Amino acid sequence: MNTINKAPDAAEKEPMNAHIDYDEIKRLIALLEEKNLTDFELEVEGLKIKISRNVPAAPIFHSASAASGPVPNAGHPHAAAPGPAVEPDKNAHAILSPMVGTFYRAPAPNADPFVEIGDVVKKGQTLCIIEAMKLMNEIESDVDGVVEAIHMENAKPVEYGQKLFTVRTTA
Repeated sequence: MNTINKAPDAAEKEPMNAHIDYDEIKRLIALLEEKNLTDFELEVEGLKIKISRNVPAAPIFHSASAASGPVPNAGHPHAAAPGPAVEPDKNAHAILSPMVGTFYRAPAPNADPFVEIGDVVKKGQTLCIIEAMKLMNEIESDVDGVVEAIHMENAKPVEYGQKLFTVRTTA
């Protein structure tokens, strides 16, 4: 959570009316968006303003093998009934991000990626790095198998629980 607590400077030490107008609120909201902050709090002479905004989650990338097609209009009275449920593939194992950070496929910018699609991986093998708070965290496979899909782009932000890889487990 990003928060700015602004202390009044010398120019702002004049008494302030116990109200704020709509234009000032709009400027505060614009500042919040411009600085990419989620929370803003200001307190001056008994007037307290707190503005919070919801930040949308990072986009989720799906593999090309995911089924796609038109979504039936659920609000329409004659909408088609959903088809038979597709059973999840028991051999497709998702490797999820254990943290928020930046996804890296290789140990260095000019190095080869840890894994490619089609590579055989062993439990405990490093698949990628997630940088969080200037720390490089190696993400390891928790199963033996073959890398079926890489769902993230190199050097892009990743959210907690976001799918990084799909590994086809060996049965």
